[in-house]
Amino acid sequence: MAKEITDRSENYSQWYNDIVRKAGLAEHSAVRGCMVIKPTGFAIWEKIQSQLDSMFKETGHINAYFPLFIPKSFLSKEAEHVEGFAKECAVVTHHRLMNNPDGPGVVVDPSAKLEEELIVRPTSETIIWNTYKDWIKSYRDLPILINQWANVVRWEMRTRPFLRTAEFLWQEGHTAHATKAEAIEEAQQMHEVYARFAEDYMAMPVIKGAKSANERFAGALETYTIEALMQDGKALQAGTSHFLGQNFAKAFEVKYLDNNNKEQFVWATSWGVSTRLIGALVMTHSDDDGLVLPPKLAPLQVVIVPIPKPNGVILEHAEKIVAELKAKGISVKIDRDKKNRPGFKFAEYEMKGVPVRIGLGMRDIENNQVEIARRDTKEKTNVPMDGCADYVAKLLDEIQDNLFQRAKAYRDDHITEVDSYDAFKEALEQKGGFIKAHWDGTTETELKIKDETKATLRCIPEDDGGEGKCIVTGNPSKQKVIFAKAY
Repeated sequence: MAKEITDRSENYSQWYNDIVRKAGLAEHSAVRGCMVIKPTGFAIWEKIQSQLDSMFKETGHINAYFPLFIPKSFLSKEAEHVEGFAKECAVVTHHRLMNNPDGPGVVVDPSAKLEEELIVRPTSETIIWNTYKDWIKSYRDLPILINQWANVVRWEMRTRPFLRTAEFLWQEGHTAHATKAEAIEEAQQMHEVYARFAEDYMAMPVIKGAKSANERFAGALETYTIEALMQDGKALQAGTSHFLGQNFAKAFEVKYLDNNNKEQFVWATSWGVSTRLIGALVMTHSDDDGLVLPPKLAPLQVVIVPIPKPNGVILEHAEKIVAELKAKGISVKIDRDKKNRPGFKFAEYEMKGVPVRIGLGMRDIENNQVEIARRDTKEKTNVPMDGCADYVAKLLDEIQDNLFQRAKAYRDDHITEVDSYDAFKEALEQKGGFIKAHWDGTTETELKIKDETKATLRCIPEDDGGEGKCIVTGNPSKQKVIFAKAY
């Protein structure tokens, strides 16, 4: 199976596509630019969704759902927002089909034209803030802390499964606050939640920071981002949180009476992550033999493979191990297939990224032991059967930590600080990764760097690195920022 995967060093893009396909994560659909998320891929998304949903609720948020369709006039109300999404919108113009009067099939009924076109949501700020207008009257109605799990459409022409598709799944939080300080605190809190999730559950180290004015979300006053580094040295924006100020409140006339009975505009945030995180998992941890998953997000954490084939005695011992593992909250299954040989099964589970494999045969039973193989390092260990469950529980934690430390070591080794534009270009081309450099804070300089090197300003990090001079203009710079080529 591994021979069907292109080596990373040969063609990283094809390697990624091969793993997505061979590990059964997703496939292309009949609709150009869209994907079918297969059961394994969706099971990973369910694990992501479940953990994030729990973290959101711990911070006081609740779930709701808003319409898929947005009246076109809504997008016209916030100028920066519509400008940011206008070229990506799918537009519904008619509401009915009819039999083709000139031949077989169906055609759009020309008499069924909508009075106002509907936009298939690229994001939901406009429809939600139009709704909040009816929900918010007094300071007693605030804050509103709502999240929704949904699909969105952004009409992409160049697509890649999970990383960039015309339709994708995500969550989007939309909150309303009485004060500016509360809204900023909310945006920063969710920024921290995303970073904690990425590192603690995805085992993916991230750099936290703010976007430049040029890279902010359309209609935001501040965008906070977590940036991860993939194994090809390119950055991936893994989650964003936005302080929207009062822009949407003013666009949709969302006001409240404060405790002095004075009318005030509401303050807003929005924040979201998407199925792009599955692509991030693939590219952060996987190898030339297939998918590698952190145990906390693996749909199946342990598989027991009877050797050479299942029989009553082996299955009896395997069932006992299963019960002990499940009692510890570990997901496990026994491979009961009698058709394929153990070697084929080993390769299959390696391809699918199952963190731990247990081999169990008659000789193992006689010796009161099992063979345990870990996916991350390929190491195998013989372990007493009686202590198997405790050993596996500790091993899963060890694998989780090892994947994080391994990814962090790669990330840290690919952060280069430079003090000249020539050194910047050299590091970008020869090493890749994150480049820390002084920037004068102007969009003009930022766009010049992007145009000449294809590197974008990923974030203005929380650790400022001190003042200096811009590598391009020589003008004063408040701090070093992070540049990289990116997905």
